Amino acid sequence: MSKPQIRRVHDEKDRAAVFVIRGAVFVAEQKVPIDEEWDERDATAAFLLALDEGVPVGTVRLVDQGGGVGLLGRMAVLPEGRGRGIGAALVRAAEDLGRELGLERVELHAQTHALGFYERLGYTAHGEEFLDANIPHRHMEHALT
Repeated sequence: MSKPQIRRVHDEKDRAAVFVIRGAVFVAEQKVPIDEEWDERDATAAFLLALDEGVPVGTVRLVDQGGGVGLLGRMAVLPEGRGRGIGAALVRAAEDLGRELGLERVELHAQTHALGFYERLGYTAHGEEFLDANIPHRHMEHALT
């Protein structure tokens, strides 16, 4: 298996791949209602796509919330791409994009089962657990400086 390529989404073909991956992971696998999966931020967010030998296997979006803060979210990796560092590569690429955009900090809403994953990447959890699409989450953040 080759090292995945991470690229920013600029065209409709890549954008379609993002939504196919999110649909497969969040809607089909995790049973998130489709009307909760797509939101208004999708219209303006920056998206990254992970490809394995040219085949899309993962995605993440970054929303500039203003004030130097970005919201990393909707990260999804297809089952065949899991356990291979693709998620970590997507997070690091999103952080690099955030720096390019002049962001100072990234926040995210992590599913509680993924807290350890994000902690290993330098994110810190804060606040109480909350439900999003009936899945337990926690707020997390990481400075980009």
